[in-house]
Amino acid sequence: MLANIFLHEVLDAWFDREVKPRLAGKAVLFRYADDAVFLFADGTDAHRVMDVLPKRLGKYGLELHPDKTRLIDFRRPDRFAPTGASEGPGTFDLLGFTHYWGKARSGKWVVKRRTAKDRFRRALKRVAAWCREHRHDEVREQQRALGQRLRGHFGYFGIRGNYDAIARLLHQVTGVWRKWLNRRSQRSSMPWERMYRLLERYPLPKPRIMRPLLPRAASP
Repeated sequence: MLANIFLHEVLDAWFDREVKPRLAGKAVLFRYADDAVFLFADGTDAHRVMDVLPKRLGKYGLELHPDKTRLIDFRRPDRFAPTGASEGPGTFDLLGFTHYWGKARSGKWVVKRRTAKDRFRRALKRVAAWCREHRHDEVREQQRALGQRLRGHFGYFGIRGNYDAIARLLHQVTGVWRKWLNRRSQRSSMPWERMYRLLERYPLPKPRIMRPLLPRAASP
């Protein structure tokens, strides 16, 4: 909330009031808290804003994240001219999703979204830590807790075009759960055949597409 209040004047109002009138082409700013993406139809405009942005933030005691701030050529593939350094448009991460170009069933180029690799790893790491700590809990309690985590993940990342990623998380979580159930005792083991029987009795929620799409971004 503080980021939204503070950055409204630092970025949003400044971009609309002072930057856009001076640009050669169309430009759009998408911001959520302290995450922001600028879209420019003209590459020269992008470089100009990139040059002044550190100064604008520095005026308010802020800095750009050195590892997360970069210029990306995100033109549609059929408008992209490959060079020796790049064979296609880049990708970018925003709010846990990697945005990239792909083709719709109609054959048209559209911006697609999949779970960002770091968010996927983070979600799986948290599940693994929880399973390790609670491996001696009752199986029904473990099932309930894992189910809540998965439903929360599906609720956010379950958008159209991202089914493979959420299905992969379910598969990985099942493997992690089996691993720590297998370590509950040296006398008992959890081969996959037994794990499948356990899942019949204590099933985990299936991946679901909960939302059609995130808000559509303007095509640069």
